[in-house]
Amino acid sequence: MSDGAAARRDKREEGAGRTQLSSVATAIRLLKSFGLEERELGISELALRLGVSKSTVHRVASTLLSEGLLEQNPETDRYRLGVVLFELGAMVRRRMDLSAEAKLHLIALRDAVEENVRLTVLNGDNVLYVYDFESPQAVRLRSQTGLSKPAALTAEGWLLLADRSVRDLDAAAEAAGEDAATLAGRVAEASRQGWAFEDQVSEPGMRCLAAPIRARDGRTVAAVSIAGPRERIRKRILPQLTNRLTATVQEIAARVGWRE
Repeated sequence: MSDGAAARRDKREEGAGRTQLSSVATAIRLLKSFGLEERELGISELALRLGVSKSTVHRVASTLLSEGLLEQNPETDRYRLGVVLFELGAMVRRRMDLSAEAKLHLIALRDAVEENVRLTVLNGDNVLYVYDFESPQAVRLRSQTGLSKPAALTAEGWLLLADRSVRDLDAAAEAAGEDAATLAGRVAEASRQGWAFEDQVSEPGMRCLAAPIRARDGRTVAAVSIAGPRERIRKRILPQLTNRLTATVQEIAARVGWRE
């Protein structure tokens, strides 16, 4: 391909990218147009509020309608927010409730075992550390709060991936540079045991024991873990740590009203 042709292709791709971003921004602004006083809006009203053409509003609204983010009143043809947004909001609310209710229980567990105690959720192919309370020991792991690790390489991730499809597991394994069969085996073992144990997989010298928090329908929505140096988290104390960890998970689940 000549330099001129390559430049024209790059310019077309750049233009397409800008158009896509513009459409996403318009869709977000459209959803934000609705409020307590404006529960239903028509094409003309939305076009006026957004400062775009009616045809643009119609195109964006049709896409949002097909995905359940908008609904349409069959009598007036006016739009309103869809039930999918309620479902997404409920998921965010559950996460907020979970982290708030879990905090004191996690700190109590950290004080009891004197190792790092973490709360994680799945974020794409990664686990996100919502909390990571550091051990009081002089030699300890640094807090990972707010950071992410590949789910395929962590005890927490093996639990959180348990409800995912084979395709999702393969994608998580590929993202982490892990063998798909190895990951599938670890996920299956964690599901069978009801807990997972990681020995220097995601980080040299570290061991991690994790247990799941499940919603009412049985889905694993978060994981609580105990992590520390290999020299202190010996296999002979795993039964003791597992009992403490399981008790904490049950307390948190009960507080949130989820499955114990």
